[in-house]
Amino acid sequence: MTNTKPRVLIEDWLPVAELGVESRRERAASSALPPLSYLHIWWARRPLVASAAVVLGGVLPPWSEELAAAFPTSPQVQTASAYRRWLLHLVGIRGDVLGAHAEKEAAALAGIRLKHNPFDYKQAYRYNPDESDLKILHQILVWTWGELPVIADPTAGGGSIPFTSARLGLPTFANDLNGVAASVLHASVALPAKFGSDLNAPLKKWGGVLVNRVTEALAPYFPAQQGEKITRYIWVNAVHCPRTGRLVPLLPDKWLRKSKGYEAAVELITEEEGYHQGDPILRVVTGGQVDREDAATGTIKRGVGVSPYDNLVIDGDYIKAEAQSGRMQQLLYAVVVTKPNGDAEFRSPSSLDFEALRSAAEEFARVRPIWEVQGIIPCEEIPDGNKTKEAKNFGFYHWSDMFTHRQLLVHGTFGDEFRKMIPEVRADLGEELGDAVLFELAAMQGKALNWNSRLSSWNVNYQRMRSVFDSHNFAMKWTFAEMEGAHDIYGWALSQALKSYRDLSAMYASVQPGTITASAGEFKSLVEVSQGNAADLPWKSGSIAHVCMDPPYYDNVMYAELADYFYIWEKGTMGALVPEFFNDALTDKENEAVANPARFAAMGRRKKELADLDYESKMTAIFAEARRVLRDDGVLSVMFTHKRAEAWDTLGMGLLQAGFTIETSWPVNTEFEHSLHQANMNSAASTIMLVCRKRDDNGDRGRVYLDDIESEIREAARTAAQRFQQDGIDGVDLLLSTYGPTLSVISRNWPVYSSVPDDEGRDKLLRPEDALDLAREEVVQLRRARLVGKAAHVDDVTDFVLMAWDIFGAREFPYDTARLLALAVGGLDVESLERAKIVKKKSGSVELLAPADRLRRDVDSELPGVRPEAAKFEYMIDAVDTALYIADVDGMPAAKRFLDRHGYTSDGGFLDTVQGLVNAIPRTKAKGTWVIPEAGLLDTLCTLYFPTVTLPEAEDLVAAAEQGSLFEA
Repeated sequence: MTNTKPRVLIEDWLPVAELGVESRRERAASSALPPLSYLHIWWARRPLVASAAVVLGGVLPPWSEELAAAFPTSPQVQTASAYRRWLLHLVGIRGDVLGAHAEKEAAALAGIRLKHNPFDYKQAYRYNPDESDLKILHQILVWTWGELPVIADPTAGGGSIPFTSARLGLPTFANDLNGVAASVLHASVALPAKFGSDLNAPLKKWGGVLVNRVTEALAPYFPAQQGEKITRYIWVNAVHCPRTGRLVPLLPDKWLRKSKGYEAAVELITEEEGYHQGDPILRVVTGGQVDREDAATGTIKRGVGVSPYDNLVIDGDYIKAEAQSGRMQQLLYAVVVTKPNGDAEFRSPSSLDFEALRSAAEEFARVRPIWEVQGIIPCEEIPDGNKTKEAKNFGFYHWSDMFTHRQLLVHGTFGDEFRKMIPEVRADLGEELGDAVLFELAAMQGKALNWNSRLSSWNVNYQRMRSVFDSHNFAMKWTFAEMEGAHDIYGWALSQALKSYRDLSAMYASVQPGTITASAGEFKSLVEVSQGNAADLPWKSGSIAHVCMDPPYYDNVMYAELADYFYIWEKGTMGALVPEFFNDALTDKENEAVANPARFAAMGRRKKELADLDYESKMTAIFAEARRVLRDDGVLSVMFTHKRAEAWDTLGMGLLQAGFTIETSWPVNTEFEHSLHQANMNSAASTIMLVCRKRDDNGDRGRVYLDDIESEIREAARTAAQRFQQDGIDGVDLLLSTYGPTLSVISRNWPVYSSVPDDEGRDKLLRPEDALDLAREEVVQLRRARLVGKAAHVDDVTDFVLMAWDIFGAREFPYDTARLLALAVGGLDVESLERAKIVKKKSGSVELLAPADRLRRDVDSELPGVRPEAAKFEYMIDAVDTALYIADVDGMPAAKRFLDRHGYTSDGGFLDTVQGLVNAIPRTKAKGTWVIPEAGLLDTLCTLYFPTVTLPEAEDLVAAAEQGSLFEA
């Protein structure tokens, strides 16, 4: 094409609704995750289907008659609708995704169970692109770009973007600062793309050799009784009672299994005949021996203990002090034995089990100094950090402290045997193929580390293990679970590695191997992985057609702090093969682009401000480097998920300062679907895809101020909100969907100056946050009209409550977001809302108060709030909540008398407020009970007395579902 900046498909269209449904299907707990997710943990991976669509959308041209004429024999491009269907087919969406989703949702909301799965095709990632489709895809891309365009991800992390790019046969660069992430990219993206199925057989062979050697070395330390197959050991941390001096096991409860008829728990015995005044006895009981009430009680809750000897509190600070001094002990109290049918049995530890622990500790003491010198086990201290402080609070000062001595012996034995095997594998397979096999086997260690430490635990409800990183932190586990180390853990890790590699390589089956030529030069393989700072990339200037990235999300995940847990082990295994990924003692936190206040702890109150500035400067540098490597006609796409305004402010400023315009944006619902019963929790579910171009010099056009473009910003935000709410985007995500269009207006006019000068009267650059305020105001006006059915405005405080329920769909939400919503609604602040008893401030969040919690008992009866005997109310929400309170306490007739007495039965403002609340508050039930009680009270009140208020009808949902299926009760 002759245009210097040919448009690409994503600038005009992205199937956001279809991608949202498929992204959630891909990540559903009931389905197997993509194999990229189970080789080695990495945090916050994007769904493959969404990544593939963005990669393709950033390089494919939009449909045109010119395109159809250039490929007359290709039915995929003959019409615009066929072209769009083809993109869905390429990313694996092979059915009526929206129809199937609507049928499933309608049935779920109506409480009806479908007889069949409305999705008549597999998850999208399970479909390989057809070779014929890849051929026409490559022809179209060469026609568009003059060659196969290079896709690059400078912050590639878990690898979703480069994996989907390479799977489409496109030359791909992947980079990450973190050595663990670079290793994950090498193992799960680059090696499967390069070697395909050729590694399957040698992986199985040498993996078996490695596991057998580990088993043989560790068998003496994991004995079992005759006929037993032990799979887990369950431990508890314990401290001495500060008053009696006796040991207190810190049990949140005593359950091992709750299933009726199959109960298992542990008894805490402090005194019995022939025994007293010693350490407690922990005895496993099962079936009818279990006292369910006792099993549900523990000795610690929210970090505060209770001594079983005098029933007095053990202060949380005392428990931390005991842990920090090294006096916290670990007690083995249950052994999990797996029966041939897969069911688990529980028993108390035997003398054989305790003797094995003593032998393992002795053996570890013998090998520890040798292994520390060889770098097989870690001896590094845990540095101070945002997340590591959680661990250090409980006495984890060295990385090795996160493991028992037997766990250290297990992981160290793997590292030792792996190192010994390196020359054997190279001699058998040659260095290139041998090192590829060894690298995949080394990834087993990360799997085992994540499931076997003092931070892994036993999930009573699901009767299985929880990994260390079931959340993004080092949260203390009062009880923890140990996997059987000789016969279980590394055999399981090998099975995971073999399956993962087999499935990953099979997903490249359609791609033809061989050297690829692109503007960046000749690629030896489809994917080239580098480890380094994204602000200093090893790629040629102007060589990349599409920089597609999923950057660190402000303060969401402290990647480097968490990755150190693996880094200090893997530099002894993976680092023996790719030493350039593990040059430093620990991961690079100095250059990491996250907002981490811990790095600025010495600056006191300014630490958060400095962390924000640090994140912004690093993201600006990364975006500037992306601009350098990008072709002049290239595209930058940025995936970003964060509900806090500061994150968007800093990201937007980074893009603007680096010289980009935001051409368009798309919200795609990529996160886990929340249970209908979790209505009191709030989060953003959408990833916003920002599509950017290099900004041209605007020339001398005079200074532009926010006032000059305010109407354009409002129009862009309003149009976006109207458009995306039709696609089912709502709540927090609807707010986020307006941020891209808002930033787009600013970027086209950049530099833009604030309408308010600085303290010295000089012009200052606009912060994106100032413009985002305008976008939020537009969403508030739009949603208010939608809730009430007309452009009604009652009062600012009532509007805040309506908007909070509508936007957050939850009683609790972040303080920062509440502050911004209050400003957008009517210039309110959280403090005034707290005085009016609308909200209660908590740590980092606010909570909407229920009517009973809003009851005023103050002497001054004129204060706002729920007041059953009030003569008048300052805010309409006070009148509504008072009516709901009376209905709940005294019954609906009493509420009706209250409303009649005050004239609210026919009051337009009252009826508007009730209608808005009915539409805004989540109308969900759990086991027949309203999750949000106000929803049930409103439902009854309106049914009895307000027929003009429209209630969402369950019958409508049933009818919608019945259009496509048959049901069973």
